[in-house]
Amino acid sequence: MNLLVSKAKNGDANSFITLIEENKSNMYKVAYSILHNDADTADAIQDTILKSWRDISHLKHDKYFKTWLTRILINCCNDIIRKNSRTVYVENYDGIEPCDNPGFSETKLVDCFNELTDNYKLILTLYYVQGFSIKEIAKVLNMKVNTVKTRLARGREQIKKIYLEEGVSF
Repeated sequence: MNLLVSKAKNGDANSFITLIEENKSNMYKVAYSILHNDADTADAIQDTILKSWRDISHLKHDKYFKTWLTRILINCCNDIIRKNSRTVYVENYDGIEPCDNPGFSETKLVDCFNELTDNYKLILTLYYVQGFSIKEIAKVLNMKVNTVKTRLARGREQIKKIYLEEGVSF
C-alpha cells in the first residue's frame, strides 16, 4: 500500500483510485455510524475523496494513509452535521420484537449497538469493524488513549446492559 500512496502523492490518479477502492467499504461503515443516513454518508465519502486527493501531498507518513483518510472522513461527517444544523438521532426501532431465543442473536446485538450514544458507536466501530488500535483511534479522534479505553469499556458495558435487559444472556 505504501507504494500506491507514494504514487498517488506524485499525482498518479490510478493509484489514488485503487487506494479509495480498497478503503470504500470501511469509509462507508464509519460514515454511516456517524450520520445514520445513506445520502449524507454518500456526501461525506464524496467530500472525503475530493479533499484527500487535493491534500494527499500533505500526508507525512505513507503508512498512516488509512488513519489520515478516516480522520478526513470524520471531519467531513461533522461538517455535514453542522451544515444541516441538526442532531443525529438514533433511529426509532418500533416493531422490533424481543428475542425469543435465549441464545446469542446477532440481529439483537446490532439493535443494541444502534441504541448507544454516538461517541460510543464511533469508537466501537473504529475498533471492532475497522480494526483500528486504541492508539490509532486516539490519534484519529484527537483524544487521549485513556479516554478511548474508557469509552470502549463503557460502550461494551452499555451494549451488554441493553442486551441483558431484553432477557438474553451472553
